[in-house]
Amino acid sequence: MCAQPVPDWLIPPPEGFRAEDLDALPDLPPHTELIDGSLVLVSPRKGFHSTAIDLLVMGLRRTVPDHYRVRREMTVTLGSQQRPEPDLMVVDTSAVDEEQTSFAPESVTLAAEVVSPESVARDRDRKPVLYARSGIPHYWRVEQGDDGPVVYVYELDSAGPCYGLTGIHHKRLALDAPYPIDIDLTEISRL
Repeated sequence: MCAQPVPDWLIPPPEGFRAEDLDALPDLPPHTELIDGSLVLVSPRKGFHSTAIDLLVMGLRRTVPDHYRVRREMTVTLGSQQRPEPDLMVVDTSAVDEEQTSFAPESVTLAAEVVSPESVARDRDRKPVLYARSGIPHYWRVEQGDDGPVVYVYELDSAGPCYGLTGIHHKRLALDAPYPIDIDLTEISRL
């Protein structure tokens, strides 16, 4: 078996990739993220990942106030070498432009990640730190439990740039922030 040639765009420059490079690199695979100046190529998504995103997006959109919009699988530019792609975000309506590929962190009120086997360390450790340091007020981590999704809800701690856990939700996600939300997590079995 012969080794395949490495595409030129896969070789990082000495100083690492920059946020704007994601829009300029040719033939970049879908859902490529930039974390710490390195490209993160995402492996194929499994069924739980896709249906969990669908469930949350539908639930969030049912009650979203006019000043927010729900977006899925778009990046947020957190700095010159940080451009992760949350699985879903709640963003300010004023920041939505149908031509954009990324949001500024100040326009994001909620970033949520559905954990995949290959993204455990990023979704549990690295991304929450990046989101908190950028001032995103709410973070959700969604994991596959025995009976469906488990949603870990975090809120930005006013004492420092980190998140505090405010709840772990198994069958129902009922919250007052960032706006009144009530999602029946058991509905995933019907998607």
